[in-house]
Amino acid sequence: MDCHKLRRLLKKEEGPKLDFKAEYDLSTESGKKELTKDVIAIANSRGGRGYIILGIEDKTKRVLGIEPKRYTEEQIQQIIYNRCDPPVPISVDFVGLDGKTVGVITVYRSSHKPHQMIQNGAFYIRRGSTTDIARRSEIANLFQENGLMTYETVILKNVGMEELDFGLIKDYFKTLNVFSDNPSELILEALGIIGQKSDTEEYHPTIGGLLLFGKNPSLYLPHVYVKVVYNGEARLFFGNILKMLDDVSDYMRSIIKVEGYPFNALEEVIANALVHRDYLDVSKGIVITVTDKNIEISNPGALIAGNSVYSFSREINPDRRNPWLYQRLLTLDPKKRFMKSGVGLKRVKKSFTGIGPVKFINIGSQNLFKVLLPIGKKQESTSDTSGLF
Repeated sequence: MDCHKLRRLLKKEEGPKLDFKAEYDLSTESGKKELTKDVIAIANSRGGRGYIILGIEDKTKRVLGIEPKRYTEEQIQQIIYNRCDPPVPISVDFVGLDGKTVGVITVYRSSHKPHQMIQNGAFYIRRGSTTDIARRSEIANLFQENGLMTYETVILKNVGMEELDFGLIKDYFKTLNVFSDNPSELILEALGIIGQKSDTEEYHPTIGGLLLFGKNPSLYLPHVYVKVVYNGEARLFFGNILKMLDDVSDYMRSIIKVEGYPFNALEEVIANALVHRDYLDVSKGIVITVTDKNIEISNPGALIAGNSVYSFSREINPDRRNPWLYQRLLTLDPKKRFMKSGVGLKRVKKSFTGIGPVKFINIGSQNLFKVLLPIGKKQESTSDTSGLF
């Protein structure tokens, strides 16, 4: 860390990966706890390396400076090592700035998330520019994103096998060149579609099995739906992932009356929303809002921490949130809509050339990812409003 890089950081606002601190009193238990919380929160938040800058007033960014003797690297490393599980990789630098000394704690990107505080067992994350205790769904998401838990293969003990569409399962087996009138429970279990807690218990669908092959997953997973808002009315779509994709795509084609509209690109955005949404966020579903000017697809599951509107100077290539679902949809979907690689930002943008700009909005503070697609021409209202809720 040098003076020039430090000045660049000071030009930025506080966020999930940047925190300004006047000081920590490391001679007290509360000061050690505050330091540990902030380091854990930055390490657990999405993105690359982060920074805690000591000796800066957080609101005004006024350089206050610190006394280096009060903050040795050995002391800070020892606090983090003894209080974080697993320990967070950090480094400590001291930089001269405006005649004063500023401390910089670099929190490196961790491959061992999530981290928790040993003393109280809590997991912390950055919520915008503040440090907060992670909610249950956020903790589960951290475990899933880092390969410590596969949400899709969690067994639903309150759901019976009769809730699975075995006709759809047989079709899936045919794509795998497995032909059987009655797929064995062992094969279904090996594929993660069903499971049992012990050898003496009955089989039950997994969450992923219900999302792919369920007759009506929303009966047990009420946040699994797509809501389309058009002309002030809302239509709700339920079912397994492919059924929702088919039904929503057909409905969008029926209400958007623009010649030459790139429906394939729209369908790709909807497919991405369904397969990559954060199914651990049970507070909301996918919402598509259609206006005269654009289509907004709002999807639970931010790509990264922070709030951003993405241009297309770069492509975003995040890790896939639900790899188990994605891998099975590659072969399950007869229309091969999940075969395209990546999130496809550039591909979608290219499809709308001459129609209007495409925007991708990441809202980390609300765990949302929004896509705004232009319509290009004013829509004429359709008279079909049957089934509206």
